[in-house]
Amino acid sequence: MKILNMKRFMKVLNCFITLFVLLSSCSNSTSKKGVITEKSARPNIIYIYTDQQSETMMSCAGNTYLKTPAMDYIATNGIRFTRAYTTNPVCSPARVSLMTGRFPGYFNDKNGEQTRENAGAMKIPEVSENVKSTTIAAYLKKAGYDLVFGGKEHLPPSLSPTALGFVDITNNERDVLAQEAAKYIKKEHEKPYFMVVSLINPHDICYMAIRDFAETEQSKRILQTGKTEIETLDKALELPEGIEQEFFFAEYCPPLPPNFEPQEDEALAIGSLLERRSFRKNARENYTEEQWRMHRWAYARLTEMVDKQIQVILDAVKESGQEENTLIIFSSDHGDNDSSHRMEHKTVLYEESANIPFAAMWKGHIPKGQVDTISLISNGLDLLPTVCDYAGIKGEVDPRGRSLKPLFEGKNIDWRETLAVEGEISRMVVNEDGYKYVRYDAVGMEERLMDLNIDPFETTHFTNDESHSDVLSKLRKSFEEEWFPNL
Repeated sequence: MKILNMKRFMKVLNCFITLFVLLSSCSNSTSKKGVITEKSARPNIIYIYTDQQSETMMSCAGNTYLKTPAMDYIATNGIRFTRAYTTNPVCSPARVSLMTGRFPGYFNDKNGEQTRENAGAMKIPEVSENVKSTTIAAYLKKAGYDLVFGGKEHLPPSLSPTALGFVDITNNERDVLAQEAAKYIKKEHEKPYFMVVSLINPHDICYMAIRDFAETEQSKRILQTGKTEIETLDKALELPEGIEQEFFFAEYCPPLPPNFEPQEDEALAIGSLLERRSFRKNARENYTEEQWRMHRWAYARLTEMVDKQIQVILDAVKESGQEENTLIIFSSDHGDNDSSHRMEHKTVLYEESANIPFAAMWKGHIPKGQVDTISLISNGLDLLPTVCDYAGIKGEVDPRGRSLKPLFEGKNIDWRETLAVEGEISRMVVNEDGYKYVRYDAVGMEERLMDLNIDPFETTHFTNDESHSDVLSKLRKSFEEEWFPNL
């Protein structure tokens, strides 16, 4: 009899425990605003995407010539990677990767040419059903996420956010975008959401050399349609109030970088590129050192402007009580040469152009204060599998792309040893040991091996150095067999 009573008691106890767990789950999984708060639930995911920002353009990266408290907040409350790279250091190709998880060169333009630069990427025709069903939007929609996009697109029609199923909250790329994103964040949400906030700056720095050397009809058209961009640039070029010019250059303005002069034995392909972009050639040949320093000053101010817009978004997350159920990822499409090698703009595969910021935070889930200086990250290849992993669905596109979730969580795992980047005039492979192999193809085949350990500013190259012959051979093999086998 006692045994039966004990069995009955245990059965009742188990039912009570089950009921308690279910009730606790219901009460803890949704707040009064309908926001998912349970720690084990799938998070809201916000991807903040700036334009033309190099990895070094954050105060948390050690840059003392600007202040970026919003970017720093994401980094210090989670993880920051110092060796993150774009898939292609130009706007439209990089954004194709964002949407598809593929290298831009996976696609051909309407003329059958491989996508390697802006014009070609904008002319990608209708994509296949396989691509449509495996975009970042398709996967997250399948996972039950609401999809939201705001800001700069610069994508071919077949890969535009609306074509892929995003709700477009605004085409504005500046303050209005930040405000609209904040409004959406503060709304009640029945389902988790994936939001892309595509901010334009510090991209307005492009207009400095274009305006100063507007010789071609294309440059003149850009200036005619870029009134807001030029007004913003002019604001960024202003000196601090009450500061005389001499004192400004002595105490405020960033100095020229250590790699201000062109690389020793520079590849002919770079000269060919500058010939095709006459304003870039003119800037290299005609800008004074003070003008280059003013370029650096304005670039820093434009970065601070976009940081303030990011702050609006972070404030909205915090004020709505969603920090503990929101994964925030911050990156950029590519960098800017920022007077290195006497160049501005992007395209070439120097670190300033190809190495980008990448940071992530999710309070309570991603340990804070991490700085990863070794792992090679591709925002174009790795973003899709990463957000899919957090959304509870497996995102499979390019098998060389990997979920960053284990790295975010501080786990010690085997990671890739090499990573590739495509470009208009060259392609490259970098490895975890700080070596970098670039193969140019715009003026015949030219090779350059850089050693970022000895020469982090890429002032010279080690292609013909006998002591580097083994690493050169290994990176050639990686280039030809692992990353670009069909060339």
